[in-house]
Amino acid sequence: MSPINSFLCERGIVNKTKSYNPSCVWDTESGMSLFKARDWWASVLGEGEEFDQGCLCVGDLDNSGSGYDKIVVGSYMGMLRVFSPQPVKPGEPSPADSQLLEVQLRDPVIQVEVGKFVSCSDLLHLAVLHPRKLSVYSVSGTAGNVEHGAQYQLKLIYEHNLQRTAFNMTYGTFGGSLCIQSMDGMLMFFEQESYSFGRFLPGFLLPGPLCYCCRTDTFLTVSSARQLESYRYETLAVATEAETRQDADQLSKSAGKRLMADWTLVLGEQALDLCAPSFSPTSSSIFVCGERNLYCLKDNGQIRFMKKLEYNPSCFLPYASVSEDTTNILLGNHNNMLLVYQDVTLKWAAQLSCSPVAIRCLLVPHRDLRGVVVTLSSEGHLQCSYMGTDPSFFSTPKVDSREQDYAQMDTEMKSLQRVIREATRSQAGRTPTLGRVWGGPLGGVWGGPLGGVWGGPWGGVWGGLPRPNHPPTHIYIQRPALCLILEPSVPGIPRVAQCQFCLPLRLVCRPSSPSKNAKYKITVDTNNPPVNLCEVFPDFLEQSEDKEGNALGFHFLSGAHVTVLASKTSQRYRIQSESFEDIWLVVKELVQRFDHHFARLGVKDFQNSFAGPIPLAEYFETVDHHFELRVNAEKYQDLLSERAIQFRAIQRRLLTRFKDKTPAPLQNLDTLMEGTYRQVIALADAAEENRACLDQAFARLRSATHLLILLVTLWQGLSTDQKAILEATLLPLLQDTPQLGWEESVDAAVSHLLRTCLSRSPKDQALSLSTAQLSMPKDTARLKKHITLLCDRLGKGGRLSLASEANAPTPVMMPGHALTETGAVLSTRLVNMEPVERGNIHHRFHPKDPQIHAFLGALPVQV
Repeated sequence: MSPINSFLCERGIVNKTKSYNPSCVWDTESGMSLFKARDWWASVLGEGEEFDQGCLCVGDLDNSGSGYDKIVVGSYMGMLRVFSPQPVKPGEPSPADSQLLEVQLRDPVIQVEVGKFVSCSDLLHLAVLHPRKLSVYSVSGTAGNVEHGAQYQLKLIYEHNLQRTAFNMTYGTFGGSLCIQSMDGMLMFFEQESYSFGRFLPGFLLPGPLCYCCRTDTFLTVSSARQLESYRYETLAVATEAETRQDADQLSKSAGKRLMADWTLVLGEQALDLCAPSFSPTSSSIFVCGERNLYCLKDNGQIRFMKKLEYNPSCFLPYASVSEDTTNILLGNHNNMLLVYQDVTLKWAAQLSCSPVAIRCLLVPHRDLRGVVVTLSSEGHLQCSYMGTDPSFFSTPKVDSREQDYAQMDTEMKSLQRVIREATRSQAGRTPTLGRVWGGPLGGVWGGPLGGVWGGPWGGVWGGLPRPNHPPTHIYIQRPALCLILEPSVPGIPRVAQCQFCLPLRLVCRPSSPSKNAKYKITVDTNNPPVNLCEVFPDFLEQSEDKEGNALGFHFLSGAHVTVLASKTSQRYRIQSESFEDIWLVVKELVQRFDHHFARLGVKDFQNSFAGPIPLAEYFETVDHHFELRVNAEKYQDLLSERAIQFRAIQRRLLTRFKDKTPAPLQNLDTLMEGTYRQVIALADAAEENRACLDQAFARLRSATHLLILLVTLWQGLSTDQKAILEATLLPLLQDTPQLGWEESVDAAVSHLLRTCLSRSPKDQALSLSTAQLSMPKDTARLKKHITLLCDRLGKGGRLSLASEANAPTPVMMPGHALTETGAVLSTRLVNMEPVERGNIHHRFHPKDPQIHAFLGALPVQV
């Protein structure tokens, strides 16, 4: 027998009569074992029940004295089961007498343990932990006189009603026999039938695994700080007691003995389980199973060894080894594998039928096996198995060794390729039809052939497209008029079709009579004679009083009025309104409709333009209003936090007065509490109202920014790529949040453009991006300065680009002349020269040069 086989046989989990080759145990590349765990007994517990790590324990629960253990399983559904497994043949169901007991409890079972939990008794009892209760039972069996066998009963010995929700428990030989950890970090100690004391763990956030080391009389747990902490029972017993965690924190700072950990060890990862077995009276080890590592520590916190795992473990169980100074470890993972380690050396690997969440070793009455491995899955698969090399009777079928017909294979390949091409062509030719979408005010949008389309105020439109014998198709229309069609053509494989379109202007406004006077005015120029506005806006002729088409009014659903006036003598159009941001939508619609109108007439060189200046003062008013509301939001938040702290402090003082045995006057604390409560409610209402105003102000700011981008584009004739860069700079956020606001985002983006593509010279360009953390500025002066500088440099010929040499000035194109690359560079230099210098340049060049003569003739030259 090989050394590994002897090692496993000594632990009673390998069949002694079998042998194997140790080199064929584990395939490191595929992560699969060549051997499968041999089934000795198995059972499926219920349907739809859930099990976890603490739901399994083993022991001689009925105190039969036979030396063989029983299996106790509890579930989150409150079912408690006790089994005494018997060996069965493969493929046969387990006998009915294997299940000794099945009881439906009222509460979910979190953890079960077998131990000596009753005073003045050496018998084993069963401790069952519920969320709000600890129950201790005795299990006894009565021999039967008929063939049905013995009858087992579950009797309640005592129970403790818990004041806090329990998470897990541990037991040992400390002053009390049971210790329960609550969800809020309190360790509750019980001395059999009576409650002893409770202590709060310092710095607690979330509960972790808990175990007791009997050799050092310490409790071990892994905190949410991902470190292993050790607390002596003596330290816990003499620490100051507190009823709440807040009281414990205050007492530790003011008076009393502060609870401190005996030692800590930083793990750097969350622990799945914790165990401190005592195999020797002279030394003990602490085992921690982490998410990616397995730790073995001495009882003083020093690391004995650490094993890095290449898989995700699910549970583990250390047990004694036949070799000195070594420990064996059973470890299960989510790949349905059960691995046996001797310290850090992998000794055996076996394939399980499911992923275990709990592992135990069970002593069984069998001549060849002294013990089996008990595994429990989260779905309730309970399995007793041993690790051996029983031969498989499966015989591999003979392979058909006939010769291949390559001509037939080629014909079949061509037919398959033809089918693939036809399927690809048919899918590419399919274009889903959107149908029609129409609606009235912003609150209601509906559809025709879409089958059902609905939506809210600019929030988006959803729809469904029913088709017979096809899965449903979902359609979503976003705010910028972008339609997405989600169509699962193949089950499990969705397809997405995208279509962009413009929603009608009548969706947000209706025609009205034009107004003569307005506060804000924008003038758009064209290079073609003025046209009749009624021809450009045929859908707004209902309320138009101007028959000549020189004036047109728009009334938005929000209440704003916008008027478009066409000049009779020049090629200009004025858009005016009492609200600056409401002008954007009309200006955008006017420019788009002009392009479509003149394109339909066959005009090829039509162009819209804006002569300036850019209305930055009006735009900055909208920016300041938005920033003011953000500042108010922070002030409301600070005041609300102060009042909330004050309210909680008054509550604590009132509770102290009410709990005092000797009555004392309240000293107007009730009046102060009522006044503070009213202030908290008033501040909360004001903060909600300010938040609603902030959302509205951000929407108006986006509209004003869209107008600014459109005017700059018309002013400098920006290309599509340059306009996209400008939009990404000034509109970086779709939603304003307290963590990241519009002001700091735009300031960082504009500053980057000023340091790169809009820098004064290539030497001034920034070589790297700024990594400073964005925070809310104190005011908007810096932002307004940068936006003004951005417009100024664009007006002087700056070019928006993401390239490295983007600061090269654009060539100045003179009317009626076309300059080459050399002339363009010369023109940009001459623009920045004084008249005397231009005269010197004029004499240096040949007067018959057409490019130089054409450009210098258009500039004032002093000779």
